[in-house]
Parts: sequence; structure tokens; C-alpha cells
Amino acid sequence: MAQPKSHLEIALASIPVFTNDGTLDVAELQKLLDLALRDQIVDDDEKRVLGNIFKQAELGTLDADVKRRIDEARKLHGISA
Repeated sequence: MAQPKSHLEIALASIPVFTNDGTLDVAELQKLLDLALRDQIVDDDEKRVLGNIFKQAELGTLDADVKRRIDEARKLHGISA
């Protein structure tokens, strides 16, 4: 069976983030970024999905480390705010 597109895996992996406690923590963020970076590049679909996840996470309260990591990911990989 072919491996699913990583942007779909990222979207699916984000579901528990928002259904368990509604907040994105550092470990959850790293898991999502690791999926995107599995092939060493964040493609446009991955950027779109991560951007949407980041926007959703920012609607709630973010830990300072998570906010810093999101800002770094946006800058480093060109993910829209």
C-alpha cells in the first residue's frame, strides 16, 4: 500500500490535539513538524495544513515555547500566518 500524503497525515495527527485538551503542546507540535520534514522539505500542501493548525492553536492560549516554535517554523519554512 502506498504511503499517504504527508499533509493528510499531518491533518489527521492534529485531530487529537484539539479533541483531547484543545491546546497544542511542544511534543504535539514537534510530531506534526516531523511528519512535514520527513522528506526534508515542507511542500505547499504541508504549509497550508500546518498554517491552518497554527491558526487554530492560536485561538486558544499557547505556551511561550509553543508560540516561539510556531514563529520559528513560519519563518524557516514560509508558512503563512
